[in-house]
Amino acid sequence: MNAPTETPAETHAAAATWANLSPLLVEIRERRNEFGRAQNIPKEIIDGFRRIGVYRAMVAKRFGGEERTPADFCRLIERISEADGSAGWVASFGDGARYLAALPDDTLRKVYANGPDVALAGALFPLQPAKRCTGGFVVNGVWPFASGSPGADLIGVGITVDDDPTGDLPRVAVMPVEKVTIRPNWDVIGLQGTGSHDIVVSNVMVPEEWTLIRGGPPTLDGPIYRYPSVAFAAQAHAIVGIGIARSALDEVTTMARSRVSITGGPVMAERGYVQLEIAKAEAMLRSARSFFYEATEELWKQALTGEVTLGATMLMRLAATNAARQGAEVCRLASGLAGTEALYTAGMLARAMCDSFVVAQHAALNEGTLQSAGRALLGTVIQPGYP
Repeated sequence: MNAPTETPAETHAAAATWANLSPLLVEIRERRNEFGRAQNIPKEIIDGFRRIGVYRAMVAKRFGGEERTPADFCRLIERISEADGSAGWVASFGDGARYLAALPDDTLRKVYANGPDVALAGALFPLQPAKRCTGGFVVNGVWPFASGSPGADLIGVGITVDDDPTGDLPRVAVMPVEKVTIRPNWDVIGLQGTGSHDIVVSNVMVPEEWTLIRGGPPTLDGPIYRYPSVAFAAQAHAIVGIGIARSALDEVTTMARSRVSITGGPVMAERGYVQLEIAKAEAMLRSARSFFYEATEELWKQALTGEVTLGATMLMRLAATNAARQGAEVCRLASGLAGTEALYTAGMLARAMCDSFVVAQHAALNEGTLQSAGRALLGTVIQPGYP
């Protein structure tokens, strides 16, 4: 898939990102088989993410960041995900700058004191009880699914505190990665290279000014900080599935033009069922992608005016869930068409099918979020935390 054509709204920084991205994608494709074996994305690739601006993309300009649009950031993650799903998933946590924007201004100055390329990782659930102490909280607990933690600078974990006035929104304690222990246990069928291990925190004192409310109001002003942070996190993950599906469909389409059957059948591209399924998959993928970016742009227009509505946010969440689930279905179709070629564990199609399945299983993108969207569309009560 070609890089998007630059539009007048894009910045020089965005154009530079696309120019510098290709060498990194080549390296990712060449090394992607090693990511799963290592159970993480290596430092050299994380450094590559820093070079192309993944972690500064959503950081305020006054801290040296670029304040990209959500669509621009998602297109970047989509391209990386085409090269490898695990790499795209870890890069998607560049959206963490939007979460960090809820920290007090003085804390943000410390976060970005050495530059804007700060990688945040962590895990929110299950929320673990923390004890109040003078000036902050004493944090203990174990949190699973801490994607990207081996390459992070900061770790955020979800905590509960007695008499916390935050209501239904979770509090997140942010600390340097050196304060936590990463317990390697990421043994799964897909997104094997994301390093989504358990993280263990033992008696770490976190000052209150280093905590934030997930989904709460940011301390920074500007359109990107009016854009809903929880919806943005869901879409940053969902676009990974679209990128994976694009690579899988391109792979089987290329294969179909020359692959003959070992039983003497015609080239795949000449078989009627292959033609039908390729057409269906292409339409499915393009439709899901179009809905995704249409909803993104509508929500962004509202953020520009300061009037973000529940309806537009809900549609963005629905578009994200649809993207993840349709991406997984496209990968399943592509793998089915490939026959025995999709069976090899080191093969691209087997990896794409498993990676896309894991994307669609994420708590922010699974079947339950479809039900939540349906409740919102019908005007019934929706559960806390959605959209």
